[in-house]
Amino acid sequence: MLELACGPGRWTVQLLQHATDVTAVDASPEMLAMASTQVGEDERVRFVSADLFRWQPDRRYDVVFFGFWLSHVPPECFASFWSLVADCLKPEGRVFFVDDGYRTADELIEGEQSATIQRRLMDGTPYRIVKVSHRPLDLERQLEQIGWRIKVHSTSGPFYWGAGNRI
Repeated sequence: MLELACGPGRWTVQLLQHATDVTAVDASPEMLAMASTQVGEDERVRFVSADLFRWQPDRRYDVVFFGFWLSHVPPECFASFWSLVADCLKPEGRVFFVDDGYRTADELIEGEQSATIQRRLMDGTPYRIVKVSHRPLDLERQLEQIGWRIKVHSTSGPFYWGAGNRI
């Protein structure tokens, strides 16, 4: 199994319950260190430090997972990101993701249609991030247009999850 943007490893631990091995990729050395601590001495995990917008896989996987990452993919990188996901999968491979569309009114500094929002650190320092608010049905259609068959499900609140494969 491949986990893209593994962050601090919360999902990695869960994935290990269902996989023989996990490759966990993240651009942040700090996040990889946290993930390694979270996972412990499990030899079934391989951590890779890489920018997902430039990384190329060294093998193919049965499953690609990403949690709370898709909403941070800039719209102009959406198709190329999904091309990477396709390159990571075996021919009959599957993809699974979870995310949210949570953006508060005060974060929408460039308007509701913008993918850029502003958040604040605990000390009040502002920073900008990409946070795309995908709607499940629109996301399904967008994915179908680039060759994916993924069913996206809504949950209560801003959360959604999707699962599927290449068409």
